[in-house]
Amino acid sequence: MSSACYDLQGLAVRHVGGTRGLALQDISLQFETGEQVALIGPSGAGKTTLLATLACAHRPDSGHFHAFGTDPWQLSDAGRHAMRARLFLAPQTPPLPPRQRVVTAVLAARLPHWSLGQALLSLFKPADPEAAFRALARFNLGDKLYARVDRLSGGERQRCGLARLLLSSAQALLVDEPLSALDPALSQLTLSTLQQEARERNALLVCSLHQVDLALAHFPRIVALKNGRVAFDLPRAQVTQAMVDELYLGELPPANSPQPDELAAKLAVGACL
Repeated sequence: MSSACYDLQGLAVRHVGGTRGLALQDISLQFETGEQVALIGPSGAGKTTLLATLACAHRPDSGHFHAFGTDPWQLSDAGRHAMRARLFLAPQTPPLPPRQRVVTAVLAARLPHWSLGQALLSLFKPADPEAAFRALARFNLGDKLYARVDRLSGGERQRCGLARLLLSSAQALLVDEPLSALDPALSQLTLSTLQQEARERNALLVCSLHQVDLALAHFPRIVALKNGRVAFDLPRAQVTQAMVDELYLGELPPANSPQPDELAAKLAVGACL
């Protein structure tokens, strides 16, 4: 039995709305169960579109796309909905209702498994506040359990969205720029928590990052996108500074991008992990 979560061959995907041409083209990638993969590349490279496509939230324009051995776009609406319960997409800005309490927003991860009655009841009396607290505490956010979402900072909202992930039962964890509003200490904590969770449930983790140094330090496989195409797909030990420079040519380097000596040191450390 294949261990592939995803099989993409010659995939082309239009921008959301379909009015600006192709956001991704000629994408051929496989992602396996239990893999941990970092997506890097300049702004506009197609990272967010790729994650939305993997989440079956955005339909490919052409090419071969299988998730868990099936083309989700050949399924019925009910079949595709059932498949989406196996996926979790954590966007950079999570869509959290501003007047909702954090506990309710986090427990929404369980909506795919609840009846309509259970979902409505949980709005008034949270079904499992202890589980929500434990998830939030792993991101140093336990004290915000009963806060309103609109009282959270940007970084707190990001971590609230990620706490949802911990309460899902997804087998593919698709995370878009989870560190954009976090300080270095919280960034390390967040990546460590996501990776620990993926390991414990043997789930695929695909995480887009602008911080190249953190991608190289934490992820064994690096997929780089540029202009909607795969620039390289390599083990981290094979990623060189020249490749990183070429990838971001014409764009200011990411704020935390390492210098050549730092990169060599990180690769050496990574090869030992």
